Amino acid sequence: QVQLVESGGGLVQPGGSLRLSCAASGMLASINAMGWYRQAPGKQRELVAIVTTDGRTNYADSVKGRFTISRDNAKNTLYLQMNSLKPEDTAVYSCNARISVVMYWGQGTQVTVSS
Repeated sequence: QVQLVESGGGLVQPGGSLRLSCAASGMLASINAMGWYRQAPGKQRELVAIVTTDGRTNYADSVKGRFTISRDNAKNTLYLQMNSLKPEDTAVYSCNARISVVMYWGQGTQVTVSS
């Protein structure tokens, strides 16, 4: 199993920045990929960004050029640097880890972009 704990959410003004962190523990050597998802009120959960064990990344079109996903393997931590935030980025952001077909989730952290 994998345990994931997110932090770093909060309230930020449009145009501002936040960095989310996801501390991972457990069967880390078995993880194939890690990513960030988000779910806004009344909407389905969507993929924000993903990074594989060989370093390949993929982003949702809506965040390309603004968000950056990264991993610090020494700290067992996944990050999401979010710049130029927009009100439509408001959502609960959740960390995800995949081992084969099994997906593990953190509890989520709220990001609110508002003036």
